[in-house]
Amino acid sequence: MMLARIRSGDWMTPERLRVYPLILLAFFSLAVLGAVATSQNRMGPNNLPLGSDFSQVWVAGKEVLAGHPEAPFDIVRHAEAQRAEFGPRTGVFGWHYPPYFLAPAALLARLPYLPALALWQFGTLALYVLSILAILRRSGLGRRDILVAALAFPAVIVNLGHGQNGFLTAALLGGGFILLDRRPLIAGAFFALLAYKPQFALTLPLALLIGRHWRALAGAAATFLIMTAASVMTFGVESWRAFFQNLGFTRRILEEGATGFEKIQSVFAAVRLLGGDASAAWFCQGLSTVIALAALVWLLRSAADARVKAAATIGAMLLSTPYSLDYDMMALAPAMALLLSHGLEKGFLPYEKSALGFAYVAPLIARPVAMAFHLPIGILALALFYAATVRHPLGEQKNKRSSKLDGDLPAAAPSRNPGVSDIRFADR
Repeated sequence: MMLARIRSGDWMTPERLRVYPLILLAFFSLAVLGAVATSQNRMGPNNLPLGSDFSQVWVAGKEVLAGHPEAPFDIVRHAEAQRAEFGPRTGVFGWHYPPYFLAPAALLARLPYLPALALWQFGTLALYVLSILAILRRSGLGRRDILVAALAFPAVIVNLGHGQNGFLTAALLGGGFILLDRRPLIAGAFFALLAYKPQFALTLPLALLIGRHWRALAGAAATFLIMTAASVMTFGVESWRAFFQNLGFTRRILEEGATGFEKIQSVFAAVRLLGGDASAAWFCQGLSTVIALAALVWLLRSAADARVKAAATIGAMLLSTPYSLDYDMMALAPAMALLLSHGLEKGFLPYEKSALGFAYVAPLIARPVAMAFHLPIGILALALFYAATVRHPLGEQKNKRSSKLDGDLPAAAPSRNPGVSDIRFADR
């Protein structure tokens, strides 16, 4: 009985889809208000500034404005600068971004810390929400329901807590895939702007190449060259030299788990969390990357819907990197929205709705479960979501064969703008 409900996704009743996001959103709102109310002089609990990770971005911007764009790549200098700003007992964070990200850091550092944090988080949050609304604008779902579900996605509170860039990542991915067919040059530019996350650089160019999106590739290449030239002119060659010299330190941080393997949602971290050594972790990560990319190429060469291909590309992007933290799971939001849009229009394959539900809650439970039980729930949710996307060509072929025998039973089209409670999820 339980397996049948997981297969059909009937446990995701309209009432649950309406009420649970509201409960999550209320809880997250109280958590944010509580953190702000109990903070003192920019500091939250555990001697960490509010928006903990953002503190070092803001400090890096200060270093740039002081004429030292190479300083963030020197962990000793960067740590001293953070402690000078936030106190000698505060936690410190390493800078692992390429010089591109020094530009927004410097702009934000012109503001006091808390206004800069608010502008960064709520400005990029608005961009993320707009991208989700755009993806689902023709889904038949009400704007209020979409807005609540987007804000209640647990990766949102994780990203807010860390002051991270997950909202911007999700917005650029969502916007890029929305515009890929209609405005390919702009879509390519959006994808190129993701260069501040070089660990995601393997999948997107491959997807554009296999999909023969030549204009998007041209837009991405031109934007990338402009960004690189601008960063060299603004921050100097020394900043790039410092970045490449710092890569060894970044790898050591990953292998030794200084960030915490419970926070990293990758195959590499899963192996380390389960007790494997670095060699075994690299082998498993390499193997999973090859499998994920091979499956993506197969899907992209099929006749699957463009939304499914886009969702799979994002899934492969997350699976193919060893360094993806739980706040990076914000990238799942546009991927889930794309797959949801397709499912509401065409119908869902067996287990697809349950995979979507698991992916939605994963950022809420991934870190606690990993800390308490050393179980990598996050990467399991990513893998199941990816499997739900790449199997679409096989599922559609099976449905076509079945329809020849039984006749097609088309799902009732949703009304123009219903609420969640009015949606009927048709299975395929």
